[in-house]
This record gives sequence, structure tokens and C-alpha cells, in this order.
Amino acid sequence: MGLVRRSSDVSAAEVDRALTAVQEGNRNALAALYRLTAPKLFSVCLRICRDYQAAEDTLNEVYLNVWRRRVAFDPARGTATAWLCTIARSRSIDWVRRHGRPMESDLALADVPDPHPSPEDSAAAAQETNRLHLCLEKLKPVQRNAIRTAFFEGVTYAELAERQNVPLGTMKTWVRRGLLKLKDCLDGR
Repeated sequence: MGLVRRSSDVSAAEVDRALTAVQEGNRNALAALYRLTAPKLFSVCLRICRDYQAAEDTLNEVYLNVWRRRVAFDPARGTATAWLCTIARSRSIDWVRRHGRPMESDLALADVPDPHPSPEDSAAAAQETNRLHLCLEKLKPVQRNAIRTAFFEGVTYAELAERQNVPLGTMKTWVRRGLLKLKDCLDGR
């Protein structure tokens, strides 16, 4: 097995343990956390930054932030991976705000490794995707569209509010309530 594992091989418990150890100051755990989560976080950064070097730099900022600040992760609020993805998304959006969004380069995207998931992984991912889409369809249209745009396109809440011609607080409320309903649906509640 190489340095970086496919995200389908990573369990949530492994990531939680590594993040907890990082928060306790364990340097080896930071390396383990990187190996477990870097592929997924890099894809988040690359999708938003649309620049390979910027995505690498942003990913580095994410891990430096996690190490230096050691902000307490609260498992009651979500998974460690989701928490890390949120940090990666925020750092990537910050980069786009500072530098602007470059034109998408086919060459930059061609360098991204393709992990070729196994048929079992593909089937499990398809099931999860189907569940996510079914739960998304249960949301109000304004919540569903805001969540899709914010998390799949990397658009900020302020940009969403401007597009919908609503106050920023309203947009944040729509997204927050939608995410809570989405979490309940995915948890089977």
C-alpha cells in the first residue's frame, strides 16, 4: 500500500482517532491524518480553486491550521472528515477571493490521479449518492438549490444571497436548516 490510501479504504473511526491524537499534540498522528484524508480534501480544494498548485497550497494550509490551532472537533456536530472538508472548502474559497477563479485547465485536471474504485466501492458509493439525492429532494427548493450551489460549486453564502436577492442572514438560515434536515434524513430520522 502506498503513502496515501483511497478514501474508500478509510474508516470514519480511523480519521476520528487520528484527529483526536492531533488535538492532543501527537505529530505522528498528523502524518496519519494526512494519509487518511489528503485525497478527499485535495479534491475539494481543486474543485473550488481550479488550479493544481493553489489546491496543493490550500491543502497545506488546512493541515497547518489543524495542527497550529488545534480547534476542538465536536463529534456531536458531524464527522471528522466532514469537519476537515469544511475547513478545506473555507480555505479554498478564501484563496478564490484573494486571487480570483482561474480558467479551468485541462492540463491541471489531467494530473489528478484516478483511484479506480473497485466494483464494490462503486456500488456502495452509488447507494450513498442515491440516498443523498433522495434526501435532497425532500428539502424545500430554496434550501436544496442553495446547498447544491454552495457545496458542489463552491459558491459563498454572500454570492448565493446576491444571486437570490435575499439578505445574507436569510441565505445562511436556509442552508443551515436544510443541512440539519439533510443530516436527519441521512441518519434515518
